[in-house]
Amino acid sequence: MPVQEDLSIISLVMHASIVVQLILLLLVSLSIGSWSIIFRKGISLGAVRRQTEAFEKDFWSGGDLSTLLEAAQRNQGKHANSLQRIFQAGMQEFLKGKDIDPARRAMKAAYQREMDALEANLPFLASVGSVSPYIGLFGTVWGIMNSFRGLANVQQATLASVAPGIAEALVATAIGLFAAIPAVVFYNRSASDVDRLAIRFETFIEEFTNILQRQSNGKYSA
Repeated sequence: MPVQEDLSIISLVMHASIVVQLILLLLVSLSIGSWSIIFRKGISLGAVRRQTEAFEKDFWSGGDLSTLLEAAQRNQGKHANSLQRIFQAGMQEFLKGKDIDPARRAMKAAYQREMDALEANLPFLASVGSVSPYIGLFGTVWGIMNSFRGLANVQQATLASVAPGIAEALVATAIGLFAAIPAVVFYNRSASDVDRLAIRFETFIEEFTNILQRQSNGKYSA
């Protein structure tokens, strides 16, 4: 069999030791899982950004707060709108007694729930980015150990005798990096997007609290 065929990726994987094959299977599974999260998280964060911009536009256009509250209540459970839910929590609590502190606490609680949802699955991407290179390195070390152990059974070591084992070992490193690099890149990007959304939510809470403070002085009538 020609050397080129022996050293093809598929051939190396098929003839690898069971330990290396299990490591490769684990790395491929981690990569598939991370790509699934990357696509879903990218879509969901994009939707939250657009919805946040739309709600801020409606809110600061001078619309009636009661109308905005009714819209938020209609959308509840149908469309994910984080800022709208924060507004709804604060407005409903404020209407119960025209008290600012309970309204602020309600918005903070809603804010924390929204942040927990936005940050969901990001730790998995961080873990994949951190551990995948080491898992691949373990497969590399194991493959090289097998290659050198095989040299004990031959009288003369040649490049052809050790090349398959070393190439098999390097495949594990390559797959580990293939799983880790996208996970790290998209984790950093998603974390940055979540941080920017958090700043917008916190700013809105402060500004809306100031509005409610003025309303509590008698300028608001439900």
